Amino acid sequence: MNDEEQYSIWPNDRENALGWRDEGKTGTKEECMEYIRKVWTDMRPPSVRRQLEGPA
Repeated sequence: MNDEEQYSIWPNDRENALGWRDEGKTGTKEECMEYIRKVWTDMRPPSVRRQLEGPA
């Protein structure tokens, strides 16, 4: 996951790309994709959500 709460799958034997961190799920591609489908329910990045919500 990155700071904009976007998800990606990445080979376990490689370092994460710059700006990305482990989310805690490992497994087959299918298992990881299923996890992403379950947890990534709002595709809008936090910066966009804040902008749409307007001033607090």
